[in-house]
Amino acid sequence: MTYLTTPTMTLSELSALQQSEFSQALGAIFEHSPWIPERAWAARPFADIDTLHQAMVRVVQQAAPSEQLALITAHPELAGKEAAAGTLTDASTGEQRGAGLDQCSAEELQRLRALNARYREHFGFPFVIAVKGRNRYQIMDAIEERLHNDRDTEFATCLDQIGQIARFRLDAQFA
Repeated sequence: MTYLTTPTMTLSELSALQQSEFSQALGAIFEHSPWIPERAWAARPFADIDTLHQAMVRVVQQAAPSEQLALITAHPELAGKEAAAGTLTDASTGEQRGAGLDQCSAEELQRLRALNARYREHFGFPFVIAVKGRNRYQIMDAIEERLHNDRDTEFATCLDQIGQIARFRLDAQFA
């Protein structure tokens, strides 16, 4: 299932764009964070998706901790209020649907939302995981397991997972 639109340009064409156009073309890769492709633009040209992905991940790694936290908090809770309200991004909607989060029973939804709340209360930011290839049970188990981590470990884990999400989204956009 493709979550993003079919590419209308090649990586060569993408690399030739002005910074604002480049940022707009890759705006859905990192959730509500166009500053990442905007800064990665300087690393052009991109020979392949790996190079593009590495440049954007490097931007995240070099960002201030407050920017990294803003990136993490830009992610919606899994099967949370944004999903219920229908306000998720197209990419997040497709990813959560692909993991079966839209098929949770009332009990599963209650468990997932309780886990999300415990996680946010414990760490101060939402649980982030690349859901592609996982089902809702594996996701709930991962939340429970990661609740045992310290905040620094979880912060780093969330950033790593965001990098994986970005890679899946790039692959979908440029497949």
